[in-house]
Amino acid sequence: MVSTDKLHWTGVLALQTLAVAGCYYAAGRLGLLRNLAVEGAVFTPIWPPTGIAVAALLLLGLRVWPGIALGSLFVIMHLTSLRPEVLGNLVGNTAAPVCACLMLRAVGFRTDLSRLRDGLALVFLGALTGMLISATVGVGMLVLTDRLHGHGFWAVWLAWWVGDAMGVLIVTPLLLVLHTATWPPPLARWREATALTVVTCGAVLLVTHSSLSVLFLVYPLLIWTALRFQLAGSMLCALLTSVVATVAATERAGPFAGLNEIEVMIKLQAFNGTMALTALLLSAVITEQRNTRRSVERACQELVEVLEHLTAGSAPRGGPIPPPGEAEDWPR
Repeated sequence: MVSTDKLHWTGVLALQTLAVAGCYYAAGRLGLLRNLAVEGAVFTPIWPPTGIAVAALLLLGLRVWPGIALGSLFVIMHLTSLRPEVLGNLVGNTAAPVCACLMLRAVGFRTDLSRLRDGLALVFLGALTGMLISATVGVGMLVLTDRLHGHGFWAVWLAWWVGDAMGVLIVTPLLLVLHTATWPPPLARWREATALTVVTCGAVLLVTHSSLSVLFLVYPLLIWTALRFQLAGSMLCALLTSVVATVAATERAGPFAGLNEIEVMIKLQAFNGTMALTALLLSAVITEQRNTRRSVERACQELVEVLEHLTAGSAPRGGPIPPPGEAEDWPR
């Protein structure tokens, strides 16, 4: 019996590891479809595999870290041949999400993102701090192998770090909320969601391909989705907008026309970063407030039931409760 259970557990772990590796590799191939060049080094504005890696570790546990390493190896082999310096990139890509997960666990992070502190922890620990490892190791290996001059270290490092952090900010919350979502939503919600999707798609295409700098027009839609659909809606809106904005930036269209490589990177990443932060933190605040209100309403309802029970229990048989001040004269 013990051997059967152990075999079953090993099989489940193997399947989870392979699934994580496959998702990591697929997300990496998607991320490589659009890229920018800084100081001769190519980087992706949004690197989805980091978001998948952090979400997998939070939901499945640290035991699936070999899947991250395997998926990262597949992506690296797709880009280049196996060389000694590849091992450094492999270690950095694996260690970054593992350290991010450990830091999030240390502060009591909840995967439902129902508290503002969870959103802040994901931003500052999971994304901004955890991804320092992958960026530093990756760019450091480029310098050590003479594929990047030392004077270009910080520009490439910043681009690498922001791209990895954006993957955590956009992809990880979406996967976490989809894991706990209740399906299917009511029909009325589908209608509103469909209308919101149509409006968002039209508005995003307009602002990202207009010669005017009107990217800020996306934020009212982001607030609408956060108010009506909380984290699921706001992160889907942020993901759609980031993807379309990245396509426009790589094509030098709309507000990105006429800019050099550094200016495109700064403008795109500033827009994507502020939008992801707005969606994540606003949704966390709204969710926390709604949960607090429900807790207060539930506590009030329980208090009313207790008072009704106490009132009914203190009433004498065959008659009403005596008015205050007349208890001594009340007939017994």
